[in-house]
Amino acid sequence: MRRFRRKLTLLLVCLLGAADGLATGVALVLQTDFGTKDGAVAAMKGVAVGVSPRLMIHDLSHENTPFDIWEAAYRLKQTASYWPAGTVFVSVVDPGVGSARKSIVLRTGSGHLFVGPDNGTWTLVAEDLGVAEVREIDTVQHLRAGSANSYTFHGRDLYVLVGAKLAAGQLTLAEVGPPLLGGVVRLPHEKARLANGVLLGGIPALDVRYGNVWTDIGESLLAELAPVPGERLRVRIDRGEATIYEGEMPYARTFADVPEGEPLLYLNSLMNVSFALNMDNFAARHDIASGADWRVRVEKVTP
Repeated sequence: MRRFRRKLTLLLVCLLGAADGLATGVALVLQTDFGTKDGAVAAMKGVAVGVSPRLMIHDLSHENTPFDIWEAAYRLKQTASYWPAGTVFVSVVDPGVGSARKSIVLRTGSGHLFVGPDNGTWTLVAEDLGVAEVREIDTVQHLRAGSANSYTFHGRDLYVLVGAKLAAGQLTLAEVGPPLLGGVVRLPHEKARLANGVLLGGIPALDVRYGNVWTDIGESLLAELAPVPGERLRVRIDRGEATIYEGEMPYARTFADVPEGEPLLYLNSLMNVSFALNMDNFAARHDIASGADWRVRVEKVTP
C-alpha cells in the first residue's frame, strides 16, 4: 500500500507539472531557409526542448528560397493571423548573419511575438498586425552557453533560445533587451491600388506547389472593379520594364469553372487576386516568379 501511494503521489506531481507547463507555455513556430536534409532545424528544436520539453513546437516552413527575405515576410503574413495571440514565431532567413544587422523581438498589436534578425522579415506582419513594441535582443546576455565564438548560426545560438524562453514563460519581453526606437526595418514595396479603372499590384509569392500566381490585390479592391463571375478581364504581368504575360481570362470562383488547361482569375485562400491554369502550372508555363520587381495590372475588357 505504501509503495502504491508513493507511485500515485509521483504520478500526480508529474501530471500537475505537465498541466502547469501547458498552462504557461504557448506555441513556438519556426521558419527558416535551412531545408530539412541536414541537422540544422533539428538542432534548433533541440535547443528549444532543452528550455522546456513541454513546448508546443511547430514548423511554418523550412523550404523557403535561400536568402529570400521577402518570401519569408510573405509566409509570415500568410500564416501569423491564424495563430492565437501570444504565439512566438522564430524566423531565420538571414543572409546577413554575423553582420551589424540587429536582432530583435517584435510584439504586434495582435499580441503575437516575432524573434529574429531585423532585416525586413517583419515588413508585412508589421503592416497587417501593427507594431506594439520592439526590443533589441541583448546578445551577450541571451546567447546560448558555449557559442560565443559561433557567428553563423544565430538561429540555434540566439533566436530559438530566446523564442523558447518567451514561449515557456521563462523570459519577459522587458528582459529581452532595451526598446528599439524607430520600429523595424521594412522592405520597400508598392501597395496595391485601383487607379482609373485599373487594378495595380505586385506578386509577393507563388503558390509554389501548383504554380498559381498570387498578387497583393485584395478582395475589397477587386470589389471596386466590380467584375461578375464569368466576366473576362485583361491581365498583364511585367517584370521591370518587360511585359512577360498579357492575355484575357474569366473571373471565376473555382478552378473547375474553366476547362482543363485554361486560365482564370480567382481569389485565393488569403482573399487576394490570383491567376491560375486549371490542372496546370501558370507560373512555369509563362516563366513568372515573385518579388519586388514584378507588377500586375487587371482591367475590364472594353468592347
